[in-house]
Amino acid sequence: MTLEFVRKKGVGAALAVAAIGMVAMASQAFAQTPTPPVPNKGDTAWMLISSVLVLMMSIPGLALFYGGLVRTKNMLSILTQVFMIVSLVGVIWVLYGYSLAFTNGGSLNDYVGGFSKAFLMGVTPESVAATFSNGVVIPELAYMIFQATFACITPALIVGAFAERVKFSALLLFVALWVTFVYFPIAHMVWYWGGPDAIGDAAKALAAATDEAAKKAAQVKLDEIKADAGLLFQWGALDFAGGTVVHINAGIAGLVGAVMIGKRIGYPREMMAPHSLTMTMIGASLLWVGWFGFNAGSNLEANGTAALAFVNTFVATAAAALSWLFAEWGAKGKPSLLGMVSGAVAGLVAITPASGFAGPMGALVLGLLAGVVCFFFVATVKNKLGYDDSLDVFGIHCVGGILGALATGILVNQALGGVGIPDYESKPGELAVGAYELSAAFLAQVKAVALTIVWSGVGSAILFKVVDLVIGLRVAPDQEREGLDVAEHGERAYNL
Repeated sequence: MTLEFVRKKGVGAALAVAAIGMVAMASQAFAQTPTPPVPNKGDTAWMLISSVLVLMMSIPGLALFYGGLVRTKNMLSILTQVFMIVSLVGVIWVLYGYSLAFTNGGSLNDYVGGFSKAFLMGVTPESVAATFSNGVVIPELAYMIFQATFACITPALIVGAFAERVKFSALLLFVALWVTFVYFPIAHMVWYWGGPDAIGDAAKALAAATDEAAKKAAQVKLDEIKADAGLLFQWGALDFAGGTVVHINAGIAGLVGAVMIGKRIGYPREMMAPHSLTMTMIGASLLWVGWFGFNAGSNLEANGTAALAFVNTFVATAAAALSWLFAEWGAKGKPSLLGMVSGAVAGLVAITPASGFAGPMGALVLGLLAGVVCFFFVATVKNKLGYDDSLDVFGIHCVGGILGALATGILVNQALGGVGIPDYESKPGELAVGAYELSAAFLAQVKAVALTIVWSGVGSAILFKVVDLVIGLRVAPDQEREGLDVAEHGERAYNL
């Protein structure tokens, strides 16, 4: 502003112009300051609803599914075991489980997190967690409780493998040790990362660097941020909702437990038919409904990808139920309700890692394969090898999880209707799709499956042995014959 302007227009006009200029400058500065993302109410509501749905999968869904499959004298014991596991793991999760799974673990960060959020320190109604979209967050408490329900159901799946013969006290100790040394590390290795915005911002800084020194520093920063992730995530392994973390993890642990604890008294000579297929069907139906929260909720946002995971969960489950039904019908001469609901669970398991990556037709093919493959393991392989996996945890969850995890590396291909592998570097600030290579994608899945089997198999064997030495894993023969309801809990499921 010049002296001539002040002389001609007056002091008041000059001050007005100056004020306008200051406001414009302030507005420009404000516009250049990034505004922290705020959670969307719809996303938040979806995550809370999904958490309720996954909790329903455990209690009452899994409890009824397993409870109907055991003999009458052991019904109450299964209900008690599942309810206990949900309660125990829920407490452990808020004490230190969330921190071990989803924080930086320092020198051990490839394998497990640290204790920076033990007792939920710093997890407040204001803190946020990243999703899979740039600039989109959800309340950290919503993310924490959603992941808590996954931690609760995974060890509950294990008990079906050695149902009707394990000590309640031994199971209590085993679960506490197992989630600490097996589940939390696997969850960290597969799902922990810094989020898309951290990678996008570092990629932007690299693109904006003008000299070699700045570019080198920016590249180092980008590499550090990419390395702040679990080992399997760094490998590029894809697991949308828990094929490795939940199903392979629990399935191999169940097989190890069934072998180490030994067969039920009278197996396979005596009849050990399910006492209530009605309850099993109710439980399976609750699992199917709850699984929409399990898979679609794992998108962390209420958007098109969540809808895709929802559709895939429906399609693969229906296909697997039919394929198991017809496979059994052809092999045994009669279609059974137990076979159909078992097939449905196999389809749910198989689609879990691929639910947000595959297209609906890929999900259909995967479901059809899961029903047949899992039926073969349950009806043929188990009998050939002679292990007593009471409720077919290995044959359905581990085998179905392996099939789904490996298939994810194929079905993610856009040429097959998949969504492609996300790329947060090439176009910072927006979700892009990276180049797909079958060999690289499939190898990453193979490595993830192998590591999960070894980590959970060896870790579970060690923990079972420790518990056996401290408490003893198995109830006494007379207690097993009487039934765990009365022998372990002093109650009966039915008083007729």
